[in-house]
Amino acid sequence: MSPGSRGVRRRAVIGALPVVVASAAVLSADGCTSSSGSSSGSASPRALSFFTSHQAAVVEAATARIAPGPSDDPAEAGHPGAREADVTGYIDTMLGALGALDSAAPPIFAGGPWSNRHTSGPDLMARFMPLDPVARIAWRKRLTAWQDQYRKGIGTLDKLAGGDFTKAPATVQDKILAGSGASSFTSLLFQHTIEGLYAAPEYGGNQGLAGWQEIGFPGDIQPRGYTPDEVSRSDGHDPVANTGVVAAVVKLLGGA
Repeated sequence: MSPGSRGVRRRAVIGALPVVVASAAVLSADGCTSSSGSSSGSASPRALSFFTSHQAAVVEAATARIAPGPSDDPAEAGHPGAREADVTGYIDTMLGALGALDSAAPPIFAGGPWSNRHTSGPDLMARFMPLDPVARIAWRKRLTAWQDQYRKGIGTLDKLAGGDFTKAPATVQDKILAGSGASSFTSLLFQHTIEGLYAAPEYGGNQGLAGWQEIGFPGDIQPRGYTPDEVSRSDGHDPVANTGVVAAVVKLLGGA
């Protein structure tokens, strides 16, 4: 299947969604155990810090419709999606960070600017930075609002599915996510799905670098850096430009 046709098929739901600008990536936290991420082809089971098991299952099912992987669509064989990147884990640990905001260095901003994924030396991404008082207030407000949106949004998906969103056929799930009844929550899910796919794995998603590998991104290769010649020339085809997603976004923004 060509990259273009695969991209359009994979993002069938995205094409019907309003565009949302992604916020800052967040987090890594600990909590109670859960079966989230245990579906076929997904990341290993992990701890939950905010969701109940059912809530995590609904979020996993919904984000898998936004960014399906091989266990969601045979056409995606070899192409990881939200399950494989553990987007649900990213969202859960992000929401769970509210309880750690009063600690010296809550799991909000990783230290950076690089990890030791590609070299020896200190893993600077493994540490988290202290928040100043203003940032702490802002994140408390943001995370509190998101927690409320997820509680209500998951309830809405279940209600629209007749009781349990996870038991609805994929076609019904797609219709619910693209419909007006869940549009506000779907927009938030879209935003966090993209973050969970492509943010640095220290924040809880992009497990096994699944998202980066899919788009051919080498990740944080510092401290080696790039030479002027490497910066000036192409490093290969643009995996997004060929998918038709760019045109869909421009159209939604009123630019076409």
